[in-house]
Amino acid sequence: MAGEMMETRDHWENIYLTRTANQLSWYQERPDRSLRFIQRTGVSKDAHIIDVGGGTSSLVAELLASGFDSLTVLDVSPAALQAARDRLGTLASAVTWFEADILQAGLPENYYDVWHDRATFHFLIQPADRQRYVKAVLHSLKPGGHLILATFALDGPPRCSGLEVMRYSPESLHAGFGSDFELADSDREVHTTPSGMEQRFIYCWLRRRSEAS
Repeated sequence: MAGEMMETRDHWENIYLTRTANQLSWYQERPDRSLRFIQRTGVSKDAHIIDVGGGTSSLVAELLASGFDSLTVLDVSPAALQAARDRLGTLASAVTWFEADILQAGLPENYYDVWHDRATFHFLIQPADRQRYVKAVLHSLKPGGHLILATFALDGPPRCSGLEVMRYSPESLHAGFGSDFELADSDREVHTTPSGMEQRFIYCWLRRRSEAS
């Protein structure tokens, strides 16, 4: 397991060290759908929000600009996190930066109000890894909390950044998280990469059921 984690870290570290943010295939100038779903949850500005696989995404900057002040960005690549900190400048101190593989991160229990991921889950091609991811969400997301996931759609690319990916429909993505969650809404996105290629994504807003339900 340690060897696999190091291999994963090295793969993404090499990508972030050799490309600027706007050269990455998943680059978005502004993550509109993610922001819209987070805003629709209705959570307060002091809600605890984590962006898993946040890398150099501009999401954290947009959330800070919107007044959210309890933000965490997790990524396996230290180069990605440093680039994000550099871009934020003095505002970086307002964010918790977490360098870790999400499958081994050891996040706090029942802590987050919103868990956002546009980068990680679709790379988990082994069922055991997906189960560990779901377990991590259930450990750290509060009952009644919100899980916002974006993955490649069924008609999306089969590979990304040299790696095989899983592709989902809203129904199959929801099924992967089971009866602990209800599907509040979903959306599709045709993302155009910096090189002009089209990639089809789905976004799912899953609400964790309360313990009393």
